[in-house]
Order: sequence, then C-alpha cells, then structure tokens
Amino acid sequence: MLKKLIKEILDHKVVYFLLLIILGFGLFLRVYNLNAILGFYYDQGRDALSIWNLWHLGNIPFIGPTTGIAGIFRGPLYYYLIAPFYLIGKGNPIYPSVFLSLTTVIASGLMYYLGFKIQDRVTGLIAAIISCFSFNIIMASRWLSNPTPMLLLSMLFVWMLILIVEGKKWAWAPAIFIATVSLFHFGSAGEVFYFVALLVVFVWQLKLRRLPNKKIIIWSTVLVLLTLLPLIAFDIKNHGLIVENIKKFLFTEGSFKLPAWWMVGDKFDFYYDVFTNKLFNARYYYERFLLGGVLLIFFYNLHRLIKKDGVKVLVLLLSSVILGVVFFQGNFGNFYDYYLTGYYLPFLLLFAITLGSIRKSYLGKIFVIYFIYIFLSNNSAILKFKLMDKGDGPNSISFWAQKQAIAWIYNDTKGKDFNVDVYVPPVIPYAYDYLFKWLPTTPRLRGTKGNLVENNIPLLYLLYEHDPDHQERIDAWMARQKGIAKSEEIKKFGAITVERRIRIK
Repeated sequence: MLKKLIKEILDHKVVYFLLLIILGFGLFLRVYNLNAILGFYYDQGRDALSIWNLWHLGNIPFIGPTTGIAGIFRGPLYYYLIAPFYLIGKGNPIYPSVFLSLTTVIASGLMYYLGFKIQDRVTGLIAAIISCFSFNIIMASRWLSNPTPMLLLSMLFVWMLILIVEGKKWAWAPAIFIATVSLFHFGSAGEVFYFVALLVVFVWQLKLRRLPNKKIIIWSTVLVLLTLLPLIAFDIKNHGLIVENIKKFLFTEGSFKLPAWWMVGDKFDFYYDVFTNKLFNARYYYERFLLGGVLLIFFYNLHRLIKKDGVKVLVLLLSSVILGVVFFQGNFGNFYDYYLTGYYLPFLLLFAITLGSIRKSYLGKIFVIYFIYIFLSNNSAILKFKLMDKGDGPNSISFWAQKQAIAWIYNDTKGKDFNVDVYVPPVIPYAYDYLFKWLPTTPRLRGTKGNLVENNIPLLYLLYEHDPDHQERIDAWMARQKGIAKSEEIKKFGAITVERRIRIK
C-alpha cells in the first residue's frame, strides 16, 4: 500500500503539491488568531470543568455533554478525546481546539481521496478546495464542541459504506461503530439517520448475498457495547433515567409524526439555507445562479452519476436525513444548523462530484473555474473580517477579553482575597468558573497572592457580559447588587465589564 501511495504521489506531483497547499491553507485558516477569538462560552466551560475534574480530582466521566433534550445525555467519548490535549496544554483550551481543527483538515484530505476514488483527481481537488475555504465549514471546524469531530467521522462513514457496497465485508464493523459513536457521543440529532442508511445498505447487500459473517457480527457487537458501556453504567446507577427519557421523547411526546404541509415547506427552506451557506455565506444573484446551474447539472447527469457506487451512497445518506427530519417534530420543534454537522461534507463531496462531472467539456471548464472564483471571492471577504478580529470590539465576548478581564481582577486585588459575582446570558457562568480555576495556574498570573474565596469578604468584583436581548435580566441583577456593595472602579474589555466593589457593612 505504501509503495502504491508513493508511486501515486510521484506520478502526479503537481496534483499533490496543490493538495498540500490547499490543506496547509485550510489548517492556517482554522487555527489563525485562536488565542484571541476562540469562542469559550457555556458549553466549552462545562466541558473544560469536567476534564479539569478528571485530571485534578480523578473524576472519570460516564456521561458527556447534554443533548438539549431533558434527561438525555451523550456519552463521554468527546471528553476522552480532548482530555489529553488539555493535559498537554496545562489546561489551555487552545490545545484541544487546534487538535479538533486538525481533524477537520484530515477530513478534507479524505474528501480528496473519496472524490478521486469515486470520479477523478480533479474532483478530489475541487472537494478539498470547497471544504478548506468555506467560511461556515471553517467556523464549524474552529468550534470547541462535540459536533466538530463529526466532520471527520462523516467522511469515514461514507468511506466505509462505499467499501461495503464494493463487497468489503470487514467494513461493516467500523461503519456500525462510527454510526454508534456519532449518534451517542458526538452528534446532535441528524446522526440517527446514519442507521437508516445502514439499514438500506443492509437490505441492498442482502439481495446480493454479501452479508457480514459471524466474526464481523461479533466484532460489531463488541464495539457497540464498548461504546455504550459508560452510558449503560450511568443509566443503571440512575435507575434507567436515560432510557425512560428516550421513551418519553420518542413515544409520549410524539417526536416523529406526520407534519403539516407548511412545516414541510419550512423544513426544505431550512435545508436550502443549511447546505448552501456551506458554499456561499452570502447568496446574491451570481451565487444563486451558480447554485441553480449545479442543481440542473446534477439532475441532468443523474442517470450517469448514479451508476457510481460512491454517488449512490452519498444520495442515500443525504436522502435519509432530508426525508427523516421532515417527520421530526421533537425538542419543541427546534432543529438547528449544527444538528446536521454529520452531513455538511457528504453534501459538499456530492456537489464537487457534480462539478467535476462537467469539467471535460470546454463550457464545463469555464463554469467550474468561474464557480471556484466566485466561491473564493464570496468567502474570502467574510473570512478576512472574522479572522482579523482582535476580540476587543464593543460587542466582543472573546477569549482575549475574558482573559484580560480576569487578569485585571487578579492584578487589582494587590494580593488580597476576593469574591466574584458573574452574570452571563445563559445564566450559569461555566466558562468563568473554569477560567478562574485555570488562569491563576498560567505563567501570566502564577504567583499572584490574591485568591478567589467563597465566604463573604469585603472585596467583591462583578463581572458581567452585555445582554442586549434580555436587558431586563441584567438590569434586575444590577439592581440586586446595589444593596450589597458600593462601586469603586469600572473597567471594560470588549463587551465584558468588570467592577471593583466594597461590601456595605
């Protein structure tokens, strides 16, 4: 295999030189300026605290991040995945963030391979360009959160499905494993339809009499059980909490049912926005023209494209979620963009295959070149605006501003112990709970003598973020503070305000 890979690269040096440049720029765009504009909020603080407790207190997590549905939890594999990088970085969230970004660049490399495998090398390069330079894919890649690994897992899942369709029975075990960890550990909601795709492939292979043997079935079962073991242990300890809430969600609350016609229209508007914004953040006349053109090309060439096993798999995977989500009405009707993270790259790969299918004709080459030009132009402006942000704007709640605010507090104490009261829009200040634990251990603040203490003492600091959507909440919070302590000094860091106060005796 290694000899074949080396020969492939040496025989097509220009292609792989271009791929290396594309992937290199893709990584740069994912990690540039992270130290200033990393999003470290409610979810990130909650996850970081769990990992802090793992390394410092030995508390091994058996559940992971919440799903947004009451009483239903993800498994802890996301925590186990990023925990080593918190350890390497001595608590710095930049390290796991860079690691997650790297996995998304690997996903782009795998997109090249699958585009090449399904069609040709140029298709692979188109897929890599789109995934590496899409503004919204970059933003998803920079997100320190459990859906981010789905970008790589989705490409691995597509690869395994293609291998199954090609007759590689051993691929069943990793395919089932990927679908299981995607749904129960990393995904949000859409990954449940990975199992629909697996079921259709199973029936397809059943007709061809190419089913997995007993050894593969045993391996698949073992992998699934190992994956679910932490959740099973948690559920046994908590008297079936998760199972009961899943039953309630699926059956009592009727989360899947026939939708009204207006809801179907809304869902397809939602699909249009979710998938096309991965190509163009802003969709003006030219962008809509190009998207419509590619759609026409896809349906015109579908009879030819669908002969490729890879296209069959991609169409099956995307159709499963598009049709399935139409019937989903749970979670109070909420269904967010990131619920479909596991489908972003499969969609872009199918899009790249459609573009690559017309490149051999003269007009096709012009269309593809023009599309890539408009794509890069459309995404470059917003990328420059976002990535050059210093995090100090009046509306910025950035990692830079958070660190500056906390550093000011510690330096302002002049060695005295202090209390802190925090207001953030999601109410629970997990991010600051973590930052107040971690930052005093860094070289920047190591050696400071003042300590954050729980018992009431005279020196009190208020730290609060602006909340324009719920000004009445912060007004009520500030009103309560008037009777507690007198303000002495106010400092602003972006959209974060810090006050030094002395308690009223």
